[in-house]
Amino acid sequence: MIVCLCHRVSDRDIVRHAQAGCASFSQLQAHSRVATGCGCCRESAQDTFEAARSCCGGGHAASSVEAGARLMACAA
Repeated sequence: MIVCLCHRVSDRDIVRHAQAGCASFSQLQAHSRVATGCGCCRESAQDTFEAARSCCGGGHAASSVEAGARLMACAA
C-alpha cells in the first residue's frame, strides 16, 4: 500500500528501510523522502516504521515480501 503519495513510498519500502538498519524516522526520511512533502502521511509512516522496527528487530529479512508478512503478523 502506498503510504506517501507525494514521494510514492509504500509500506513495503518503509519495512525494507527499517530492516536495512534505519535507526530513526528522520534517517528513514533522508533515505526515502517519506513525509517530507505535504506531511499528511507522517503519522501512518511513523507507525509503520515503528511496527517494523519492533516486530522485525531491524534485522535483515530474506525479502520485502517476507518483511511485509512479518509486519502484518505483528499487527494482527
